[in-house]
Amino acid sequence: MEVQELQSESLEYLAVHPDSYDKEQGYPLVVLLHGFGANMYDLASLAHAIDRQNYVYLCPNAPLKDPLTLGISGRAWMPISNYKTAEDISKSEMLIAEFIEEMVALYLPKTAQVVLCGFSQGGMMTYQVGIPRPDNFAGLAVLSGRIDNLDALSGRLPITRTQPIFIAHGIEDPIIEIEKARESKEFLEGHGYQPRYHEFHTAHGISQDVLNQLVPWIHQVLPAGT
Repeated sequence: MEVQELQSESLEYLAVHPDSYDKEQGYPLVVLLHGFGANMYDLASLAHAIDRQNYVYLCPNAPLKDPLTLGISGRAWMPISNYKTAEDISKSEMLIAEFIEEMVALYLPKTAQVVLCGFSQGGMMTYQVGIPRPDNFAGLAVLSGRIDNLDALSGRLPITRTQPIFIAHGIEDPIIEIEKARESKEFLEGHGYQPRYHEFHTAHGISQDVLNQLVPWIHQVLPAGT
């Protein structure tokens, strides 16, 4: 697979193209949002696990940089919990939404040929961006994440709530405790969603067991060649 480091109008990103990539062909997109303190390279390897031939994978860099808290190359979608504001979250939400709009135009996929997948803080942004925009995504995948603000999101829910949502979380997660994932699941179910929910005996990470459930789900909601 070919990996390119690129810059859109909104965000810096990695594009991972299939081995037989043809720029004249439209490709369904898998957008991967990294977690706090990571960067756009963190989730790029998932492309090899999901499908090497039929998707374009896009891994944007989060906008916030702070070497003192994030390290030299670390990024964040929002500050850590005690310091983040609604404005911080809104800014990143708009940047991600604009980025995806640019990528849809660039890669020419049909309507809702995008899966948005995020890990940890990227999972929080997946809920934030994806839930209010169901027509833009074939599905949402949240790995070791949670809904940041249940009350705020409840006021932005769409009328139709059939959007496919995949949730995976480690029971032993010390960063985002399993109760937060269960709370998010119960919130979604209470508002009419039917998320595909999985718990694993793992900590804060993406294990092979998670991939064994995630990969078939992506192929189901975003079939190759569509």
